[in-house]
Amino acid sequence: MAPAPRNITSNAFFFQAAISFVISFAAVGLGIVYLPVDMWVRGFLGIAMLYVITSTFTLAKCIRDRQEMAALERVAAGSPYYSS
Repeated sequence: MAPAPRNITSNAFFFQAAISFVISFAAVGLGIVYLPVDMWVRGFLGIAMLYVITSTFTLAKCIRDRQEMAALERVAAGSPYYSS
């Protein structure tokens, strides 16, 4: 029987990452709002920021899925070592 995968991310690290995301999102958003340019430029930058965020989440999910699949393939192949 394969060992159960461990959660190597602590709660403190998770909350630090979440708080960092919120702060960076707010800082860039405020920077865009107070930028001395026309409204259409602010709109473009806002949409660009949201696109970067959504594509980052998608990329992170794809990387996670590949790592999980590789771990499952190692377990299925009977590897004596399980690493995620």
